[in-house]
Amino acid sequence: MTYENLAPHQDSHAFVERYRIEHPEDVLVLDDVVAADQGVTGLIYELAARGREEMLLCRKVNGVDVPVVSNMFASRTRIARMLGTRPEQLHETFAARAAAPVPPRYVDSGPILEDVRSGAEVDLGSLPMLRHFASDRAPYITSGIIVATDPDTGVGNMSYHRAMVHSPTELATSLHSRGDLWRMLARYAERGEPMPVAMVIGGHPLFMLAASARVGYDVDERAVAGGLFGEPLEVVATPAYGIGVPAWSDFVLEGVIDPAAHAQEGPFGEFSGYSSNRSTNNVLRVETILRRRQPMLFDVEGGNTAEHLNLARVPRESEMAEKLKARFPDVTAVHYPTSGTHFHCYVAVRQSRPGQARQIMLGLLGWDPYLKTVIAVDSDIDLTDDAAVLWALATHFQPHRDILTVDGLPGSPLDPSSTSDGTTSRMGLDATRGPEFEGRRIEISDDAMSRARTLLTTLSTGANHG
Repeated sequence: MTYENLAPHQDSHAFVERYRIEHPEDVLVLDDVVAADQGVTGLIYELAARGREEMLLCRKVNGVDVPVVSNMFASRTRIARMLGTRPEQLHETFAARAAAPVPPRYVDSGPILEDVRSGAEVDLGSLPMLRHFASDRAPYITSGIIVATDPDTGVGNMSYHRAMVHSPTELATSLHSRGDLWRMLARYAERGEPMPVAMVIGGHPLFMLAASARVGYDVDERAVAGGLFGEPLEVVATPAYGIGVPAWSDFVLEGVIDPAAHAQEGPFGEFSGYSSNRSTNNVLRVETILRRRQPMLFDVEGGNTAEHLNLARVPRESEMAEKLKARFPDVTAVHYPTSGTHFHCYVAVRQSRPGQARQIMLGLLGWDPYLKTVIAVDSDIDLTDDAAVLWALATHFQPHRDILTVDGLPGSPLDPSSTSDGTTSRMGLDATRGPEFEGRRIEISDDAMSRARTLLTTLSTGANHG
């Protein structure tokens, strides 16, 4: 079936195919059978160990009847390409587009309406799901984006929530972020009503990025998706509750979350690198399953993978970079390293007066509730290189003078080191050289480096072997 009324570039399948053609070196296609139990996870962690971050397309996953796409967000370069920009412009581009939301446009039909099942036909056992870690309680939906609307204002919200099958018609899920969806559920509870929701699985990567945007309660992330696209997100209304979901979705699970219903879920491999039992243990009762006729499973690899972290940290970095540079023009770059999960941040400063780095670090530690440690370095340090930041720390930092700490602040509920009430302490490390610093960095001339590259290239071809 063709959909002439829809924008084909909002189709996630078309995105994957187009990206494979334009960047074949950045997509790993597997035709061999991959295990649904940790097989995709094993591939992604092994790729990372080899310094590789290709998008993964597994055509045959044992026990899963659809192709699986994963690791899509593992590369900042790939995310920049999604937005039509360069990696060095990623923060500015994301922030500018997210700040120019475009309301969604409702359409009458779309691929997601090709197969609609309700009532006795609902069986969550038919959904393609992967087990990501041996420590996980069960196979999990990791890319599920729950869409709901405020009962009073009608403003929409969407956010990521892991989910596992609890019964043929129920998912156990966690709203552990206690963000806008948690707040919205409380409003339904005050009215004594269940909250209608639609969980979207599979969508264009810009839609998926928008679900991670850090916006206020009164901002609909579907409009943020429109801002990222530069045009309205095309949505169809779900059959029972009329919730607007992307017309090009692969799967949509429509139903309700009853504030009074609970079911155990977890442990689950979280971004901290630890298996987490912390959960709100909510239940999503599914009344309708919608799917494309030939869907794919767009999986988000969990744990402390670059994909899992990038989905959240690119919007966070963009927000922090925008705020910091507006308030402190001498900030040149912001980076959340994979090694620090969501708890560390590096900031580069063109320091012009004493105490400036300390003030900037306090701003970061106050604005981002997840951060525990900020390291400030000079603008000539490559923030994407952990070794370069640690070198600056080793050679510029004096603990008695360059450290600041604050305790008793709210932290991430998924930080395994936080206190029982969820509070944490925070630290800033000033690894800038400072106005009194004396020292000259060693230098190697461009000519010497060029000659070295030429020599090594010659050796690698085997011209001088033997």
